[in-house]
Amino acid sequence: MLVSRWLHLNLPKVWRSRNGLARLLLPLSVFFASLLAIRQGLYRLGLFRNVRLPVPVVVVGNVVAGGAGKTPLTMAIVQHLVAQGWHPGVLSRGHGRPTQDTCAVQSSSTPAEVGDEPLLIHQKTGVPVWVGPKRADAGLALLQAHPETDILVCDDGLQHRALARDIEVCVMDERGIGNGWLMPAGPLRENWPRKVDLLLHTGQNDVGGGFQARRQLADWAVDGQGRRVALDSLRGQPVDALAGLARPEGFFNLLGDKGLSLHQTTPLPDHFDFAAWPKAALLRPLLCTEKDAAKLWQHQALALAVPLELTPEPAFWSALDRLMGALPKR
Repeated sequence: MLVSRWLHLNLPKVWRSRNGLARLLLPLSVFFASLLAIRQGLYRLGLFRNVRLPVPVVVVGNVVAGGAGKTPLTMAIVQHLVAQGWHPGVLSRGHGRPTQDTCAVQSSSTPAEVGDEPLLIHQKTGVPVWVGPKRADAGLALLQAHPETDILVCDDGLQHRALARDIEVCVMDERGIGNGWLMPAGPLRENWPRKVDLLLHTGQNDVGGGFQARRQLADWAVDGQGRRVALDSLRGQPVDALAGLARPEGFFNLLGDKGLSLHQTTPLPDHFDFAAWPKAALLRPLLCTEKDAAKLWQHQALALAVPLELTPEPAFWSALDRLMGALPKR
């Protein structure tokens, strides 16, 4: 556990440059590259096959390890599609849950059953969401349960080649591609550049092309009993914050941008389960992410979840609409 936490907190720092530790890991990256090449070759030869579903599929993902805004963008795309008259559903692997079954996300589901991100997507959008390690199986099950669905959005599926897709959307934050090396010497899950239909930057980086999105926190937070608290009311007093994200410092920085004085910050591994979290009285207001809230509120109902708002530039939506309009009829 200590080694895992050290890697979680320190590898992203290593990946910023081609330093000595990154170079020591290069032989493992060469091995990883060979595995990627073999896998891609098997798909090209048809020995591995991808499944094309009977409705269009939009895949949202990134090419680096760690969060870049995939889930917030997935929710934004779903809400845009609904406004355009589509009836979307969402597919996800369901990271962080102990089981590997294919199932629907219900209003009564827990993060342990379906994963924290799929539960958040369902709560925020209200559209059908199914999880499963094989996204094609989850898609077929969703379509059978909700035959009115006419498009599927796959959250974090860029490298899941078993699912055929019509549109690929890649998200990049301020890290860009880091030192440009494959894992574990660098952050890349696959080689870059690669062809994608849309590239969206949620932070300033050195990767050219694509569109920009503004990422900021809402002006309010909500506790486990549904009570809203304006962030302005927390200024001028010390507050604590925690985040179970791939890059928890991003959340802490956004809180600082809101003018809050952070007394103690607790970075936690992505999809942290909070099972052993103490139910002690709070010394100061405790802020968390929406993703963590459903798990944390079971132990600390007064914790304040702050929503993340992702706003792509209008040109991104225009480009997506053009791609949607060019999809073949099925």
